[in-house]
Amino acid sequence: MSKYESDLLRLLEARGHLHQITDAAALDALAKRKVITGYVGFDPTAPSLHIGNLASIMLLRRLQQSGHRPIVIMGGGTAKVGDPSGKDETRQMMTDERLAGNIASIKGSFERVLRFDESESGAILINNDDWLSKLGYIELLRDVGPHFTINRMLSFDSVKTRLDREQPLSFLEFNYMIMQAYDYLVLARDYDCQLQLGGSDQWGNIVNGIELNRRIDGREVYGFTAPLITRADGAKMGKSVDGAIWLNEEQLPAYDFWQYWRNTDDRDVGRFLRLFTDLPLDEITRLEALEGAEINDAKVILANEVTKMVRGEDAAEGAEITARDTFTEGGAGDDLPTLAVGESGMRLGAVLTDIGFTASNKEAKRKIAEGAVKIDGDTILDAGYVVVAHAGASLKLSLGKKKHGLITR
Repeated sequence: MSKYESDLLRLLEARGHLHQITDAAALDALAKRKVITGYVGFDPTAPSLHIGNLASIMLLRRLQQSGHRPIVIMGGGTAKVGDPSGKDETRQMMTDERLAGNIASIKGSFERVLRFDESESGAILINNDDWLSKLGYIELLRDVGPHFTINRMLSFDSVKTRLDREQPLSFLEFNYMIMQAYDYLVLARDYDCQLQLGGSDQWGNIVNGIELNRRIDGREVYGFTAPLITRADGAKMGKSVDGAIWLNEEQLPAYDFWQYWRNTDDRDVGRFLRLFTDLPLDEITRLEALEGAEINDAKVILANEVTKMVRGEDAAEGAEITARDTFTEGGAGDDLPTLAVGESGMRLGAVLTDIGFTASNKEAKRKIAEGAVKIDGDTILDAGYVVVAHAGASLKLSLGKKKHGLITR
């Protein structure tokens, strides 16, 4: 039985999103009484977000599902400075053009997961560069600077970690927390925003924004953080041996996205179903109790549900068919990654790297020597083997049991 009365906090708690709340009782009462506006910030440092960001997007989805209004803040301004949270290095500077391109590319991911319309709970997407780029430095120092102490800023984990490791923390990045706090002040004033949500590593930044609102405007606003999600094996969510699991199709094919979820550790199935799908909780309880080979049915449901939400129903259906053709029936599905090698063919080591199965030709040679590479079911041990495909036909390339692709002319 939940101790909360609002649909919002009940839902966030039941789904496993809850880590910390700045004033749980007050937020609970507010969410029960009225429609509240909440936001999450995302820095557009790449053309796509990855599934590590999906946990934060789901916070906004739960907000909207509870009848409240979500705001997506694209950090076009803060991305020019860099967030020190969880980083060991200074972030590289990005041009306005590149940031604008990234924002345009990322926008589609939000449009699939959230509902953007003119209703009371319709989502809004805003770029914080709209106000940060117009903010005068003297104005910022005079109006906001007095409310921050160096002592307190040094106490935050995001800063302490960098300093403890003797990693450089530039003055530019040190200002990030001031800029993010100012975001909350602007959103509270212009959109009556009363809630900031984020991962637990953002707690210090969120608290800064809450205190800035209280000190300058006397306004009570709130903060909510979700636990940082790691897999049962201890690895960080959103990463694989081959890199980030991107939300955009251009950065990662739907089949690879689907397959990541299908390969979920048995111990993570129930938790991920709660966090990343809308399946009823009693159905999730049934699925996570499955044992042996039957747990794979739950993993397929997980992969289908997440892929459907992020990539669309056609992508999920195509990926499942490809997986069934590839693994169950021994064939080669249409959604597998494909590489054209030309009329004269290509050396096997280069094929593995170009199709994205290995990070380098050196790794490709090692995998070939280990006997992990097959073409149409035949193990190839020669790294110099030239792969030649006939016109109108394709070869099935396999690396281990989980990576498969098609080679064409």
